[in-house]
Amino acid sequence: MQDLSSLKERQLDALREVANIGAGHAATALSQMVGGTIMISVPRINIQRLEEVAPLVADPDEPVAAVLLHILGDLSGRTLLVFPKSAALQLAEMMLRRKATDLGELEQSAIKEAGNILSSAYMNALSEFMGMLLLPSPPALAIDMSAAVLTTAYLQFGSNHDYVFCVESDFMLKDAAQRLRGFFLLLPDPASLQAILRAIRVT
Repeated sequence: MQDLSSLKERQLDALREVANIGAGHAATALSQMVGGTIMISVPRINIQRLEEVAPLVADPDEPVAAVLLHILGDLSGRTLLVFPKSAALQLAEMMLRRKATDLGELEQSAIKEAGNILSSAYMNALSEFMGMLLLPSPPALAIDMSAAVLTTAYLQFGSNHDYVFCVESDFMLKDAAQRLRGFFLLLPDPASLQAILRAIRVT
């Protein structure tokens, strides 16, 4: 069974293009949510073991907000959108149009909704690329230390999900110094992973 660690550069280029389209969709969706223009950096895509992602997101003892969705439809798996707490607070402020000092109930609801829309944007890009129907489940939100969130994900997903797609993007509010860094993780089930690998096979 082919896994993510064996991808060739041309296959990674295909995945980068999908990530780029997804990031563009996400920026458009976020702009509509906050009522302002959101710019986005060229996303960085990494193929890494899940436990290696935590240090990229935040220090192990730094809180993060993670929105989990299950993928339904023609493919199955999970997505995880992770923001450092400072970025999550900024995102809540943009959504609610008011100052946010902590991740209370309203802030969590806003982050969950934003995570749902952003993850769906990436999922739609993959759906278009694959020519398959992908549907998101209702979102679940976890707020915990970076290492704890990703360790829990690692334990839940098991050895078949050692390697994950990690898309790192910076969202920037136009004419402002605000910059939100988010990490979109795609954790396909084994059969879905093989379908994705077949779709990006480049001769």
